[in-house]
Amino acid sequence: MGKIISFSNQKGGVGKTTSAVNVAASLGILGYKALLIDLDPQGNATSGVGVAKKSLKSSIYDVLVNKSSASDAIIHTQYENLDLIATNIALAGAEYDLYQGNGAECVLKNALAPIKDQYDYIIIDCPPSLSMLTVNAMVASDGVIIPMQCEFYALEGLSQLTYTVNRIKSNFNSSLNITGILITMYNSRLLLSLQVMNELRKHYSDKLFSTQISRGVKVSEAPGFGCPVYYHDKRCKGANEYLAIAKELTTRI
Repeated sequence: MGKIISFSNQKGGVGKTTSAVNVAASLGILGYKALLIDLDPQGNATSGVGVAKKSLKSSIYDVLVNKSSASDAIIHTQYENLDLIATNIALAGAEYDLYQGNGAECVLKNALAPIKDQYDYIIIDCPPSLSMLTVNAMVASDGVIIPMQCEFYALEGLSQLTYTVNRIKSNFNSSLNITGILITMYNSRLLLSLQVMNELRKHYSDKLFSTQISRGVKVSEAPGFGCPVYYHDKRCKGANEYLAIAKELTTRI
């Protein structure tokens, strides 16, 4: 049965969606069957793998709110071993709809149960907030990956997110754990980056991925072409770093 991993951080602009897209694509490249779920109403993960949000016949909104089958919402992308359940701006209204029902926090978990064994990994790109959508993702997940930059505000946000994960683990999902902390947009020449890394190693050494994602032009360019960075330039540093993260992920969960 496949493992479900949420990429979550309530702080925006930390490379969360970029990391979810590229780790999912890298798992496919490594030979694992991967499903990417875009749970962010902005829909950047959807466009990041070349799927037009306006052309969707079924989306994650239909799965969560209209009780459509998750299998009917799956899109086979042009990339190796990578499928997608897409989203569009309609998902922004799902918060209200989810609050209206009983067991609101388990809707996504129940929807994914019939398809979980079809994939080795299901990667969920969460919205940049600790919302009901994020709660649904964590309740459905086996683990959480936290992408973050080397900034002191990010350290404060990490404490809050860790608290949220522990609350959800206590109340709804006893198997939930932080799978790893992924450092993004890393610049080893900055003293601040080194200082934050030292703090992280003091308190979260067992959670840090051994590879950091460097700040790079190719990683930033790839979404504009509707593709993961490996398919934009497989020889670039970012492509190899995300492959290394995907390999390490398979040893963690």
